[in-house]
Amino acid sequence: MNIFRRLIPTTALSAALLLSLNLTAQTLPPAQPDPPKNWHTMDLKADGFYGISLTPAYQFIKGKKSKTVVVATIDSGIDTAQKDLQGILWVNTKEIPGNGIDDDHNGYADDVHGWDFLGGPGGKVDYTETTEEVREYNRLKPKYGNATTATTGNEKEYAYWLSVKSTYEETMAKSSAELPQVQQFATVLMATSGYIKKALKLNADATFTLADLSKINATNDTLAQSKTVWASVFQEEGPSNDNSKILKDLSEYMAKINNDVNPDLTARKRIVGDDPNVRDGKPYGNNVLKLPDASHGTGVAGLIGAIRGNGYGIDGVADNVRIMSVKAVPNGDEYDKDIANAIRYAVDNGAKIVNMSFGKKLSPHKEWVDEAFKYAAAKDVLLVQASGNDNQDVDAKPEFPNAMFLDGTNGSDNVINVGASSAVLGDHLAASFTNYGKKNVDVFAPGVKVTSIDADAEFNTEDGTSFSSPITAGVAALILEYYPDLSAKQLKQCILASATPVTGTMVFKPGSTTEKVDFASLSKTGGIVNAYKALLFASKLKGERKK
Repeated sequence: MNIFRRLIPTTALSAALLLSLNLTAQTLPPAQPDPPKNWHTMDLKADGFYGISLTPAYQFIKGKKSKTVVVATIDSGIDTAQKDLQGILWVNTKEIPGNGIDDDHNGYADDVHGWDFLGGPGGKVDYTETTEEVREYNRLKPKYGNATTATTGNEKEYAYWLSVKSTYEETMAKSSAELPQVQQFATVLMATSGYIKKALKLNADATFTLADLSKINATNDTLAQSKTVWASVFQEEGPSNDNSKILKDLSEYMAKINNDVNPDLTARKRIVGDDPNVRDGKPYGNNVLKLPDASHGTGVAGLIGAIRGNGYGIDGVADNVRIMSVKAVPNGDEYDKDIANAIRYAVDNGAKIVNMSFGKKLSPHKEWVDEAFKYAAAKDVLLVQASGNDNQDVDAKPEFPNAMFLDGTNGSDNVINVGASSAVLGDHLAASFTNYGKKNVDVFAPGVKVTSIDADAEFNTEDGTSFSSPITAGVAALILEYYPDLSAKQLKQCILASATPVTGTMVFKPGSTTEKVDFASLSKTGGIVNAYKALLFASKLKGERKK
């Protein structure tokens, strides 16, 4: 399952549908205000919000010199024109832009700011995909669809088929049930937004927010219902969102689940042209990094290193980075081949930290990704990844990629797996959607109502471990800037050792509204990333990075 973002939760969907079908307008409780837009950088004691203590971190390194760190984001692409990213994008200085030639002979022509492994000839990009289980089910069905037992020599593949079939049926049941609901919800929101805009005397392409609803004097039932529907949605999604953003997210989610139910299984071959199940070493892709789905990758990049102190947008965590964009994540599940190649591309082109805000339920070519993880480790590159948004215990039910290799070894020395926490110390400190695991999730970081930049000079407040991961990657980059002799393993050590366990704070177990657990039981450290403490710890280490 793609972990791009939480989008419209089913609770909000169901509530709004019920409201839209109810002929009597209801009075809703006031929406809870969003935390400050920079809450993820704040300090619990000084500010009251459980951020990463970034201000004392910068006070600690004040006056020290830094060294530029290249951070790669394997994601959905990036808006290279975003004002808050100007000057911090990685530039391949050995490449002459736009000449169609691989000037530096790295295998990728015109890779000025990165590469797109979902690209094909003519600038086309396969950016809407289905889930891995749907692809694998359709690939294996001709061979095993009517089989009831394994044949000699096919025992391993048949067992894999049964796993694929079970996961496929679970996904199809969920997506098939959700699709008509989401379609109905979209129809309701489109219709009711029209009534709201008319009442507010707005143009068809204008936007409105929760605050605007108070300006409307509902003179009939239809308008009253429209206000109630949108008030309920804003209450769930946060008062800082506008109707356009919510409709865009809903449209993306609808496209995703529609491609589970009605998959386009020829898109990859038609657009990219390669076979994702064959690792032949042949070059593929293009250099197109900005597409309609670039919002996610842009937000991730902004959290890591958006220009600090420019009076615009947000301040990134790290102050001297260059962001390398590697597009390998569609609106759907990524391919193992692309992820393996994306990691290698990032490592070969100088990235010291790689952020990976994606994940899925199956990994048909896990050995390829394992090899890429090992390659990154051999080159002393830190991999930071999101734990996922399925509120599941990944110790019991793993998500992919992960550092538990098929050969039985554990490659986690240079890998940090990050869960999502919220702004306030209390029973909702663990995000309701976050994955967790005492063995396989290392640490938590802010991931609820986190604000970053977006494509097309916009800004975006979102939920997801997708944002917890780049915040952590930004802290790792900040450490490496000022302590460049530290190895990838030591960077991980700094972040984990400085995350003080939040022991004794009982929180709702992710996915539950009744069961409570100790927050410290949800990850290896039991704590939340702290930039100041991590830098303090780093200052006392002797660097082990090989020259």
